Amino acid sequence: MTVDLFGFLGVVLVAYVVPGPDFLVVVRSAAEDPAKGRAAALGAQTGLCVHMLAAAAGLSVVAARSPLVFDAIRLLGAAYLVFLGVRAVLAARRAARERTRTPGPATAGAAAADGSGPGRLREAFSQGFFTNMLNPKAALFFLSVLPQFVDGDGSVARQIFLLGVLDVLIGVGYWFALVVVAARLRALLARPAVRHRWELGTGWLFIAIGVTVAAA
Repeated sequence: MTVDLFGFLGVVLVAYVVPGPDFLVVVRSAAEDPAKGRAAALGAQTGLCVHMLAAAAGLSVVAARSPLVFDAIRLLGAAYLVFLGVRAVLAARRAARERTRTPGPATAGAAAADGSGPGRLREAFSQGFFTNMLNPKAALFFLSVLPQFVDGDGSVARQIFLLGVLDVLIGVGYWFALVVVAARLRALLARPAVRHRWELGTGWLFIAIGVTVAAA
């Protein structure tokens, strides 16, 4: 079995560097707390594992050839992104109203609420997971890109699985490095005005991406 690993690694790195919904989820979580960023990253890669296993089993072929299945996945993913965006926008406006009523202590309380307890980590993990699992582009990546690096003389399912595992491991390293960088934004986001703009901006960006995915 001969696989063009250098070519495959190049394609994978480009795919990760180009920002997508998972990028936004990881960065936003890491800016709140590094532990949340790592949880979101692991969730995103776990969602990617679902697509990888489906591609290895041939299930993504069925989804790609069935417009109804593909559209259902696409619309579910779009709805989830819009949901995340609306929740972020509403949370930002609610926090702004609370700061107006009780300046000072309210800000400290909001900062304390952003801890990295088990519930917060599970929430970040689930956001990363569903963002990638409901992303049809991730399924199409494994379906259309990976086969280009597969040797037809070997087991196609086995090769797709191995390349998929390599993809996921590269992603974990990339996301964790990104978390370190994004975590440096925490001091800046401690300022109420900056945090308010950040929450509103990321919320509306989630909504815009969701609407774009739905209309594609």
